[in-house]
Amino acid sequence: MRLSLNMKFHELHDEKKIARDMTNIGHYGNGDVEIAISAVEELPYVMGLVRQAYEKQMTDAGDMT
Repeated sequence: MRLSLNMKFHELHDEKKIARDMTNIGHYGNGDVEIAISAVEELPYVMGLVRQAYEKQMTDAGDMT
């Protein structure tokens, strides 16, 4: 499964380096980060990356008010 995160690649803290920089590359989805998930065991780590994107979106939304 491929997952796109709506955030800048350089803003993501990815210790395992599983994310791919999609900046300036044509692709489906939002954001500059793509993550490929191939095993259920990867889900806890990937959810941490998803949380980073979610918190970034909530912070940015709060800055607009």
